[in-house]
Amino acid sequence: MTVVTRFAPSPTGYLHIGGARTALFNWLFARHHGGRYLLRIEDTDRQRSTDAAIEAIFDGLRWLGLDWDGEVTYQFARADRHAAAAQRLLDAGRAYRCYCTPEELETMREQARKEGRPVRYDGRWRDRDPKEAPPGVRPAIRFKAPREGASTIADRVQGEVTVQNEQLDDLIILRADGTPTYNLSVVVDDHDMGVTHVIRGDDHLTNAFRQMQLYLAFGWDVPEFAHVPLIHGPDGAKLSKRHGALGVDAYREMGYLPEALRNYLLRLGWSHGDDEIISTEQAIEWFTLDHVGRSPARFDFAKLGNLNGIYMRRSEDEALARAAEPFLARLAGRALEASEQAMLRAAMPSLKERAKTLVELADNAAFLVARRPLAYDAAAGQQLTPDARARLGRIASALAALDGWEAAKAEAAVRALAEAEGEKLGKLAQPLRAALTGRTVSPPVFDVLAVLGREESLARIADAAKG
Repeated sequence: MTVVTRFAPSPTGYLHIGGARTALFNWLFARHHGGRYLLRIEDTDRQRSTDAAIEAIFDGLRWLGLDWDGEVTYQFARADRHAAAAQRLLDAGRAYRCYCTPEELETMREQARKEGRPVRYDGRWRDRDPKEAPPGVRPAIRFKAPREGASTIADRVQGEVTVQNEQLDDLIILRADGTPTYNLSVVVDDHDMGVTHVIRGDDHLTNAFRQMQLYLAFGWDVPEFAHVPLIHGPDGAKLSKRHGALGVDAYREMGYLPEALRNYLLRLGWSHGDDEIISTEQAIEWFTLDHVGRSPARFDFAKLGNLNGIYMRRSEDEALARAAEPFLARLAGRALEASEQAMLRAAMPSLKERAKTLVELADNAAFLVARRPLAYDAAAGQQLTPDARARLGRIASALAALDGWEAAKAEAAVRALAEAEGEKLGKLAQPLRAALTGRTVSPPVFDVLAVLGREESLARIADAAKG
């Protein structure tokens, strides 16, 4: 059997973080088994589904590296197929026409609430002669669900789960206006796409029983189900925007690397011993549903930041510089010049040691694109006292006399000057840092000198020395 999984988002908004994890688990399971991972856009809600949301889903999946196999399936385009499937059940006596008006259904619900009963359809048209249909009422098509016994799902995550059939009423599979409902569309699409494993959030567990009954009514093989616990916030509450319930695009804008976010999502509810840093190749090799936990995972921005920092430090300088360029350009308010791009690459070994996101890295690299005269922040301004400005003049003379422009030579020259003046190195290095970057925190100051180059460094020092 070829394993076939699918990710089936509704394009009514961004690709949220929970959906991204669902896509990742489906992708990994298919790749682990050498199978196929398919993408279906469930766009039947025509009022809320938008082309922009569809593109956001595509973009988010591509950014995360979760490439899908074959063409994308659009659910709305298959409405005729879904209606034909409903007719098939009707013809086989596994479905029936229901002529209840909206008013009747509301009365039915109110009566159930008054009597403390579950709000369910009472089956009044289940065995009734259609000849009794009231004039002018278009019928909905309801599935004739089994009323006795129980339905059991051997869920790959939740274990064996059973529901009594009497708890499931006769769901509508085709509305009065002829449009199919969610559960029918999903079953028909998954069958036609050859889906063997349905991996999704456990908020769909109740749907699984209805869908299994539909599979059996059609005489189709029931796929294996795996319902993954949802993601909660660090406080255990349902994930909200303050916890991190954002779109994948937001994480991209916050400067996280796709491989780091992918690794973090993998570890939200799945484990492989004590391993925390897991490459894509390892994830594909190791991923099984047996290691998905039954408890909700807790999203933690601090852990994500730490993990992203590790990935940044392990990244090749060239690749990380390319990823950081848009963020630095945004800070500069313009495209980077070729010389600035070269400086960014030269500074990358120092920059990536001090940042957890590309946003932080770009902020730390802002001195590379600053235009003279620099604007000094408050702390840097305090460093540039009259005595410090005088020292900067002497530092400039010492540096200008260097044969070659390297961090080690610059450090030796400034150290020699500090010793000659009977001062600690920091007494000279701090105002020098302020002069070069406009801040009191930066990569190592002599690395900054080397990256900026002789001409720019001396010019910035001269600006600061003038006051």
